[in-house]
Amino acid sequence: MTASPLTTTPEKLGELAYQTLRRMILHKALRSGGPVVEGRLAEELNISRTPMREALLRLEGEGLLARAGARSYSVRFVSAQEYFQAMKVRELLEAEAIGLAIGKIDQKQIQQLIKKIKALRSGQQEQEHWQVDDQVHTMMARASGNDVLARMIEVVRTNSRLFELSTPFNRIEEDRAEHLAILEAYAADDADAARNAVRTHLQNLRRFVVDRLSEGSGV
Repeated sequence: MTASPLTTTPEKLGELAYQTLRRMILHKALRSGGPVVEGRLAEELNISRTPMREALLRLEGEGLLARAGARSYSVRFVSAQEYFQAMKVRELLEAEAIGLAIGKIDQKQIQQLIKKIKALRSGQQEQEHWQVDDQVHTMMARASGNDVLARMIEVVRTNSRLFELSTPFNRIEEDRAEHLAILEAYAADDADAARNAVRTHLQNLRRFVVDRLSEGSGV
């Protein structure tokens, strides 16, 4: 994979490398447990090793990468047990966050996101669906007004995102319907319905993974 050169001032290269790598990890361009070699990535992204090293160290500190050698890392492997624990924590935190966020997001923004979700098609790239998922969940966390809660949600969402079955998730239609239910409850200023919609979405996703594991998909 070859990326276009990252052309900017030297002080911004580390941040750009960090954002690029973080996006690659969360969008599965770099797979869970897969190798991340400093020199190879620096060459692929056409960026010098110093900002690349800074980005890798930062991602290691955030728990997205695990050190595999002096100049190499791997995308951190998240077990099924950790995934289920993370999802339970998400259920508690995100239900609280959306309740606190009621009435704080412009209704026009909510309606635009609803329209965007309805326009998604099953055949579209997985990344487009991940982007919508990020928008729905992070929007509510940030609007909660509790910065600590928002940061905790970001960490636990990242941990759950790193988990990956050998056969990728395929809940596009279900996710779309559940995200719409969350947004529509929010748009109606119904805090109880919004909390329930978040819980239902996360519980359904957890059950889906249990079913996949019981079918022998493996981790």
